[in-house]
Amino acid sequence: MTGRTGGDLVIETLTALGASTVFGIPGQHALGLFDALSRSRLRYVSSRVENNAAFAADGYSRATGEVGVLFLSTGPGALTSLAGLQEAYSTAVPMLVVASQIPLSGLGARRKGMLHQLDDQKASAQNVTKAQFSVHHPSGIPSAIQDAWAESVTVPQGPVWVEVPQDVLLGEVLVPPVQDALAVPYDHPPRAELVEESVRWLAASDRTAIVAGGGVRRSTHDAQHHLRRVAELLDAPVVCTPGGNTAFPWEHPLSLGSWVEDRHVTDLLEDAEVLLVVGSSLGEVTSNYFTLVPRGRLIQVDAEPRVLESNFPTLGVRADAGQALSALADALTDALPDALPESQAAAPAWHGRTAAQAVAAVNARVAARLDEQDLGRERRFMADLRAAVPAGMQTYWDMTIAAYWGWNCWDARSGQFHSAQGAGGLGYAFPAAIGGALGAGERTLAVAGDGSAMYSIAELAAAVQHGADVTWLIVDDGGYGILREYMEGAFGQATATELHRPDFVALARSFGVPAEEVAVDQVGPALGRTLERKGPAVVVVRTLLRMWSPTHLD
Repeated sequence: MTGRTGGDLVIETLTALGASTVFGIPGQHALGLFDALSRSRLRYVSSRVENNAAFAADGYSRATGEVGVLFLSTGPGALTSLAGLQEAYSTAVPMLVVASQIPLSGLGARRKGMLHQLDDQKASAQNVTKAQFSVHHPSGIPSAIQDAWAESVTVPQGPVWVEVPQDVLLGEVLVPPVQDALAVPYDHPPRAELVEESVRWLAASDRTAIVAGGGVRRSTHDAQHHLRRVAELLDAPVVCTPGGNTAFPWEHPLSLGSWVEDRHVTDLLEDAEVLLVVGSSLGEVTSNYFTLVPRGRLIQVDAEPRVLESNFPTLGVRADAGQALSALADALTDALPDALPESQAAAPAWHGRTAAQAVAAVNARVAARLDEQDLGRERRFMADLRAAVPAGMQTYWDMTIAAYWGWNCWDARSGQFHSAQGAGGLGYAFPAAIGGALGAGERTLAVAGDGSAMYSIAELAAAVQHGADVTWLIVDDGGYGILREYMEGAFGQATATELHRPDFVALARSFGVPAEEVAVDQVGPALGRTLERKGPAVVVVRTLLRMWSPTHLD
């Protein structure tokens, strides 16, 4: 090929939109795309499995705030990525996926027997992406990429799918080089009448509580600052969901941390006269597995219309979390008397307690409940991790017992807590942490169980190849620990949860990765040693962690 191709148009448009890094794996129909990549300034990060490439692009986006770009090949490659895209879609992570397709002559099943052919590849992505685009002519490539980028960064953010046939990627083009591209997200401020009605409810409430979800963290409109303004104006306790972990400072006297799975916290939320839910669907985990039964009125703010009132009757406010919180804070400042915050702080509105006293009492009851159970190993383990991990480090967690603890008790401080709680698939942590490390240029931590680690063990090669500064902590309990505990609790015995234990240290070293196995009480020093290295490192702890027993209703 001597001239510019459709693949060049893809690369030029991405570069003009501000992309700097792409993730993915080549394939036969995508060769024109990767050939064009070789002529660009874009950094390419290869993975060994497409699902993990999607996780890596997701982790990159979460760490940098940029759009994660993913290149996929046709058929099996595209399908293998879908579980990773489901996590990004359910957690509102902005990504742009460029997938190849069979040649135009084979689209619509007019010609059977083509390698990698699917009857409708785009339909396969429909459940795990915000929108899907197909390009049939080179001149349509820049507009499709630009529109997809704008869609991906519009709240609720998420992955968007663009597919381009093989011959369109390879064909020479007359379109001049793309020099500029603009993708502006659609704005979603709250409607004025909804703000006014919300303020009427909130101003009249003596006991308001706030649930802060992932939408607060994902907002680009300073939502965390405005959340604190609203909480302090209303003297309202705040609990963060797993996705919203770090949205509100844990050391604040109104903070309930992230103990959404604790019945004492659920009791307080039920007792609120008004429950303000921002950036959360009040789904399974946040509603304490649908045991939450609010007795007061609910206001729900979310950028995704289908989330509103999906689980509870609410006053639904379709808006970006930051814009809504800013509007509420401004309106409340005007609506509330100047002395109200101080008088509220001194008023025993929570059954003889101020809001701060009520929060302190709930936090004490949570700690007391844990004290009553034999959880010394688990609590020491989490405390040792927290002490060893720098305050600003980005951490990525697989669906493992340690992550279930982390959802509730991990204070991310000035870093961020990322987990696969959106879709709940296995194998997220390590490839996502690779993407995060390469994006942020800093060491990240991945926490996995032995079951989930096997989903992404091949990415040790990618971590070495790209020099990713990632510490991978593998908690090896010989099986699918959380499923084992669920089954033993429900049926008295576990079935199909036990796994053959590989030698993770030897596996890591075979890739050239420094690795060691340590006792559970030595995890802190072991993690500390990895901070002094460059490149990936693995720490293995063989131990059985258990979940806490929840407080049940009488």
